[in-house]
Amino acid sequence: MKVLIGWHATEEEMARFRKALPNANIVGPRPAPYLSRFDLTLKSIADSIVDADAIVGWVMPDGALDLAKKLKLICWMHAGCDELDLPRLKSLGVQVTNLRGANSIAVAEHAMAIILGLAKRLVAKHQAVVSAQPSPLYEDGSRSAMLHGRTLGIIGLGQIGSNIAQRAKAFDMKVLGVRLHPERGAGAADEVYGIDGMHDVLSKSDYVVLSTPITRQTDSFFGAREIDSMKSGAYLLNIARGNLIQEHPLYDALTSGKIAGYGADVWWTYNNAFPATYHFPVPSRTGIQRMANVIATGDQGANADDVVDRNISRSILGLQEFSESKPLTWKIDLDLGY
Repeated sequence: MKVLIGWHATEEEMARFRKALPNANIVGPRPAPYLSRFDLTLKSIADSIVDADAIVGWVMPDGALDLAKKLKLICWMHAGCDELDLPRLKSLGVQVTNLRGANSIAVAEHAMAIILGLAKRLVAKHQAVVSAQPSPLYEDGSRSAMLHGRTLGIIGLGQIGSNIAQRAKAFDMKVLGVRLHPERGAGAADEVYGIDGMHDVLSKSDYVVLSTPITRQTDSFFGAREIDSMKSGAYLLNIARGNLIQEHPLYDALTSGKIAGYGADVWWTYNNAFPATYHFPVPSRTGIQRMANVIATGDQGANADDVVDRNISRSILGLQEFSESKPLTWKIDLDLGY
């Protein structure tokens, strides 16, 4: 079995793969200029992917599948698989494993940090101290919002959503969860609803977190109707994928005061845009990230201690199962996208 490591791995990382898979041919990309060692160009793997049985990594360069003649497994180092051409992979007979759950604690902690930052107005208060501006006490626009006794609605009660629910309970919050299969239970949440109950949950929630996968069904699903269903003055957080939310209705809600604030670790991908995206002030063409009631981070939820190590362990397990013709524990459904 030939395994292509799809990033510029350290010697220690390569040694882990070789030790765990002693009968496999473990190769990496050719040296190439990069800004991050996790970048990958087609040129750097053009020779090695031709006869690779499996590839592990964060990036699948355009054109890679055209060259891969023997590929049967992708160990995708993300939870979301929307960047992959899943219909084509299905037609080629390529299986995909992902990292669902591996980063869930790190992302859940990051989500709680953003919720607290919004509620306690941390950015504005920090800036007031830096600029030596007094913060008025007990006045509108300066008071912190509370988590205690408030309601958190989690749209997408998977592994990340469930970990957020568990942490929110430590703040004495009431937690309402929405999931595609409510029969799977509420977990740490107080109540669980199906998709048909989402607008009811939105109307009851002081804080709303989006933690769903992005699929054909969820792409742009959160728009004006959903925002109108939210409580006036509630906070919205997106910890999953930027394109879950329609940008213009969100911009309108933030500028009108319909919602008190927005936090996001994920931002929009602009496809078929003119002029092309690079002409705009990404991450948001409307400039949402510059608003005073917005906390923005750039895909940093999983940038935490031990995460890369855990991701490698997960991928090694998938490769071992594949090499032994065992069922793949973390295999995704190529039709569902997760």
